[in-house]
Amino acid sequence: MQAEIFVATLALLLAALFIWGFRTLPEERWQIIGCLLGGKEPDGAWKGLNLTYYGFFNAFAYLLAALLFFVLMGSLSVPVAGIVTLLVAVLSICMPASKLIARWVEGKANPFTVGGASFLGLIASPWVVMFLNDTLGARLGFSAPVMSVLAAISIAYAIGEGIGRLACISFGCCYGKPLSACHPLLRKVFSGRAFIFSGATKKIAYAHHLDGQEVVPVQAVTAVLLTAAGVMGCYAFLKGFPAAAFCGTLVVTQSWRVLSELLRADFRGAGRISAYQIMSLLSIVYSFLILVFFPSAGAEMPDLAAGMLALWDPGILLFFELLFAAAFLYTGRSRVTGATIRLHVVGEKI
Repeated sequence: MQAEIFVATLALLLAALFIWGFRTLPEERWQIIGCLLGGKEPDGAWKGLNLTYYGFFNAFAYLLAALLFFVLMGSLSVPVAGIVTLLVAVLSICMPASKLIARWVEGKANPFTVGGASFLGLIASPWVVMFLNDTLGARLGFSAPVMSVLAAISIAYAIGEGIGRLACISFGCCYGKPLSACHPLLRKVFSGRAFIFSGATKKIAYAHHLDGQEVVPVQAVTAVLLTAAGVMGCYAFLKGFPAAAFCGTLVVTQSWRVLSELLRADFRGAGRISAYQIMSLLSIVYSFLILVFFPSAGAEMPDLAAGMLALWDPGILLFFELLFAAAFLYTGRSRVTGATIRLHVVGEKI
């Protein structure tokens, strides 16, 4: 019953988070979480650096995905050093790629792309695992099963990207088409469920002037669909079916990326078919090739309790705190919004 309780608890927590987020985050006040003082202006005001909820939810997504990956790997008796090395290696590829690929596709310096990062991460992951097995694994006496590692990465990615859609809702990016411009069937499906964003600094406002209008809640659909795939993949993994967990989560996440872009109004690069859609289609093909070359026969049955116990180490907890902080600072410093701050003394409080 351990797997069932774990998966059910995860699903309930995600459901509660999404119910709150979908209702709240389109509002204007849920874009900026705080401001830091910068240089001082001649008139006495201060320039402000905006810290965003976009960064907070992205950092939370990184954190939960990393924690889940750690638990799943720990359940296979992979030593802590191996798990952390794997995690750092994959994140070292994906985090910079999220910015570099967006810059290449969209021709802009500041956006991030989860799709591009996941594509590059998928391409590199099997070879990273094999390299780790031949180096650190040979020294410490372990060999991480490639298919099980890829399954854990795919599950963590699905749930991480699903939660990351909350970041997009708060910043007003990755938004859907106006409901008024959609097919009558879509208007009927999303009637009463559409998003209405408010705030001039939301991307949907300054990029397409769609604030105040009903738009397809594509971020919400993505969040629910991807986390559902991740939760089901997690259950399959814990029951000893890593190939099914890997292929199922990857096909769902990448197929939906191809389809969801048909519902989006934000700029996705030139051409009728975006580079991100092509990457997703290639990812699906690549995943089936991985199934052929890295079969899961003979994989160890996961022990969830062992994976959970591996977390209870001060060094590991500190590592995750630093990961959250790094992800927040990397994605949460707004480069496209600014602030003017005026400080004053409250006379009646003296």
